[in-house]
Amino acid sequence: MNGLLVSLVLALGVYCVWSAIWPAPPQSAPRRGSRGVSQRLEELLVQAGWLRHSHKGRGGRVFLGVSLILVILTVLVLFVVTRALNVSLVLAVFAGFLPYWFVRGLARRRIGQRRELWPDVVDNLRSSIRAGLSLPDAVGQLAESGPEPLRGYFAIFAREYRLGGRFGESLDLLKDSFSDPVADRIVEALRMARDVGGTDLGVLLHALSQFLREESRTRAELQARQSWTINAAKLSIAAPWIVLLLIGTRSESLTAFNSATGTAVLAVGALLCVGAYRIMKFIARLPEDERVLR
Repeated sequence: MNGLLVSLVLALGVYCVWSAIWPAPPQSAPRRGSRGVSQRLEELLVQAGWLRHSHKGRGGRVFLGVSLILVILTVLVLFVVTRALNVSLVLAVFAGFLPYWFVRGLARRRIGQRRELWPDVVDNLRSSIRAGLSLPDAVGQLAESGPEPLRGYFAIFAREYRLGGRFGESLDLLKDSFSDPVADRIVEALRMARDVGGTDLGVLLHALSQFLREESRTRAELQARQSWTINAAKLSIAAPWIVLLLIGTRSESLTAFNSATGTAVLAVGALLCVGAYRIMKFIARLPEDERVLR
């Protein structure tokens, strides 16, 4: 057993060294629906603020590597404490998902906070355009007059536009930096206004601002009513495994699990917990915006 764990840790260390030295292959633009797990994780890390768009390329693989290291360390620690390999493996699998759950929750909170700021962004754009600024200058002006949490993103747009003068590419960089479905809609509206032209941009921005405010208000009310269901689901999932972990501090209490029947009970219990949690999430779910304009 010890030899196997040492071999796994050694293999993981060799892989981390190899991935850090070997250059990453060029990334081609993925088609919609063809994104891999690593790319989805990178987008989640960008939304959570843990990864800059300019540093994308290995973020997802590094995150998977960290989660795997956490699983191995959890197995080692729990096996030393409990001397029950099956219990250690089950708890380690849950521990391996903790980073993903944490980052996903952080990303959702950041997107929710931004949802309240987007109407102000649109209003600032409308005011700048009515004051006579061009559309690129109005977007770049948000680096100084926009909401404080979003100014850094628009500063990146302003710097990129000053360097290259290409409005479309600067908008693409801004959209990828946010990785936000609402930002996608705003950016594409600005791109269409720039390409097609016309005098209805003020009317479009006013309607978009009203729509975003109404959507934010409705979603906030629904989330307030939904929160108790989600918290109850999380508590019901965590409670039996916390009890199992407490039982595991007494080796004589785990004798029943050191058998094929005990392993089957753990496996069935894990499947039932995951299934019940997914059902409760499905019942209480809210429709989430998807990045259809990525």
